[in-house]
Amino acid sequence: MTAQLLEPRFIAVEGCIGAGKTSLVGLLGEQFDAQVIREMDEENPFISKFYQDRESFGFQAQVFFLLNRYNQYMELAQRDLFSSVVLVDYLFQRDRLFAALNLKDQELKLYDQIYSLLSNKVPKPDLVIFLQASTDVLRSRVEKRGREYEAFMDPDYLDNVNKSFNNFFFYYSETPLLVINTNEIDFVEKKCDLEQLIIKVNSHKIGREYYNPLGS
Repeated sequence: MTAQLLEPRFIAVEGCIGAGKTSLVGLLGEQFDAQVIREMDEENPFISKFYQDRESFGFQAQVFFLLNRYNQYMELAQRDLFSSVVLVDYLFQRDRLFAALNLKDQELKLYDQIYSLLSNKVPKPDLVIFLQASTDVLRSRVEKRGREYEAFMDPDYLDNVNKSFNNFFFYYSETPLLVINTNEIDFVEKKCDLEQLIIKVNSHKIGREYYNPLGS
């Protein structure tokens, strides 16, 4: 049996590398009988080289992500978002966060010229869910999932990405925002954790809310 979600219709789930956003989008998609849109990390031909040499391959990897994410969001803009629930496992602004971390000054200036042409055209979600976790928790999750290209990831890089996400969402105000501390829960393996999270998603309508579950 699927859960009923009356509002919102368009939800973006965000979080640092290893936060579980793709897993949560899949689970919520099943619960709400929703259309699920996932970013295509593994289809980026530069991603493996990027983790081995960020300075040399940062710009190529970032522009590939930017254009792919833009195309996915614009496909959503052309559909009837009110006919079904739509779940996306990233916020479009995610791309700019990584660009600021990965690109050199001149590369970032060029990237920003492209980004500014695209960003105002993408649709905004009705709700953004930010999955928050400590860097140690994120690192253990990344190791557990065992993606080959992530084996080259610098531990300091993961910490910097996590700080960047926390800083961004501290100031974020464009849409309703639900911040979930995931350090103590496992919504993939524990049904009760997922059920409580769904209740929270269904009850959040406006503004910013922090949810700090202790887990089961």
